[in-house]
Amino acid sequence: MHQQRSRAWARVAACLLAVFAVSSAEAQQGAPPPAVLVQPAELKPIAAQAEFIGRAAAVDKVELRARVKGFLGPRLFNDGDLVKKDQVVFTIEREPFQAAVDQKTAQRDSAQAALTNAELQFKRAEELLRTNTGTRQTFDQRQSELLQAKAQLEDSRAQLRDAEIQLSYTEIRSPIDGRIGRAMASPGNIVGPDTGVLAIVVSETPIRVLFPVTQRELLDARRDKAAGDPLIVRVRLADGSFYQEKGQLDFIDVTVDPKTDGQIVRATFPNKDGVLTDGQTVRVIIEQEKPDTTIAVPQQSLALDQTGPYLFVVNDKNVVEQRRVKTGVARDGLIAITEGLKAGERVIVQGQQRVRAGMTVAPTMAPPPATTQKL
Repeated sequence: MHQQRSRAWARVAACLLAVFAVSSAEAQQGAPPPAVLVQPAELKPIAAQAEFIGRAAAVDKVELRARVKGFLGPRLFNDGDLVKKDQVVFTIEREPFQAAVDQKTAQRDSAQAALTNAELQFKRAEELLRTNTGTRQTFDQRQSELLQAKAQLEDSRAQLRDAEIQLSYTEIRSPIDGRIGRAMASPGNIVGPDTGVLAIVVSETPIRVLFPVTQRELLDARRDKAAGDPLIVRVRLADGSFYQEKGQLDFIDVTVDPKTDGQIVRATFPNKDGVLTDGQTVRVIIEQEKPDTTIAVPQQSLALDQTGPYLFVVNDKNVVEQRRVKTGVARDGLIAITEGLKAGERVIVQGQQRVRAGMTVAPTMAPPPATTQKL
């Protein structure tokens, strides 16, 4: 009984499969060709470019420190202010250092008076010796006293100068124009040479961007420069936007990093609006100023398998052809095709998943792409 039921169900399943196969064949024969969006391959100017990860670095960066010990006076700036060269930003109690200057001034004046007296005594001894009324021993002694007085005066002047220098250190000035960071010490604290950094001042304009370049990339850039192809340098910010100012390459490090076989390259940017900040990470874009004209297609039209990149083209009979291509520079949603495609051929940009080579399709022209951001 069980065997009879199994044979019956097998016959039913076979009949259903046959009906399904016939229905599928009829559906395929009667189905309309799949709809796809196509776009003609166009000749477009696309500049060769390279992208690197770089870091902004201020041209000048100064750590302000106390050079003498004393109580820190009132802060003369707000955190983040723009400061000028020689502007006083911190003060240290002045009175002890002023007292030292006054003391050294008095010592200098005393040494000056002693020198004046020694000069008079020397002249007198010289006159007595000339008239044979004085001794040679007295003359030599007065000459020695005069030289000692001159040396004492020079020493007093040097000590006074040192005291004046120490007094000048009670005013901590910015040595550059720039923006000052937050203060690391509050008024009333004792500060000195061992205290550490009180604040940092960095110049903002211009600003430099440093980035590593491999030897191969550097050789290519030098060949382009020798060929007379000028380069444009731009930076891409953290939000993906491009900084509006262009930079200029102005330095290549004189040594190669043995670990990476690369060299540090520097570009300088005006940075008038202060967008770039010391230590900021950016992406550096270097490209040719005069782009090459090449066949370009939307990047979404390109597919990749184990053999390499390919795309689908619709010929004049609306039949799909698979094209193996070689690609070049990708830019603004487009990719350059260096081999395997001609200008004007219709490339499928949407619906590639539903087609295969040799299939007839119903192509529709894709709408023009939205405007993309230019470098």
